[in-house]
Amino acid sequence: MRVLGIDPGLRNLGWGIIDVQGVRLSHVANGICHSAPGEGEGDLALRLVSLHSQLTEVLRLYQPETAAVEHTFVNKDAVATLKLGQGRGIALLVPAQFGLTVGEYAPNAVKKTVVGVGHAAKVQIDHMVRLHLPGVKIAGPDAADALAVAICHAHHSQSSSRLQDALRRAAG
Repeated sequence: MRVLGIDPGLRNLGWGIIDVQGVRLSHVANGICHSAPGEGEGDLALRLVSLHSQLTEVLRLYQPETAAVEHTFVNKDAVATLKLGQGRGIALLVPAQFGLTVGEYAPNAVKKTVVGVGHAAKVQIDHMVRLHLPGVKIAGPDAADALAVAICHAHHSQSSSRLQDALRRAAG
């Protein structure tokens, strides 16, 4: 199974792709989609178009089978939260346009799955992603977070699959 993890952002949208074979995880690719800020009223729309086209190219190139996106957190600046939410909309839309199911995970759930604690620092996430994916070259913190989202989704998908198998066996 090929998994795409996305760490949504309006300026920097991190993405990471892993292959999952049983309990083995292997790195495929990772990167960051950048939307350069500009000036004027139409900038937000242009930034969203830029993110959409870059992420579309990632899916076209690597053809993941499933995707996962990190939930955004609400901060004190409502305008910034709304803009981040619009970037997250692109992160949900593009995989859906490719017919993928998209899992969504809270940041604490991602950290707990990958690091073991729900309030891990970015340095700890980066370190644990490197342990899960030996030899990986990470494009930056946003890409590390996206790979962590992909790892989280892989673990949750495997657990869900095992549960469904057990329920089928129990039903007889």
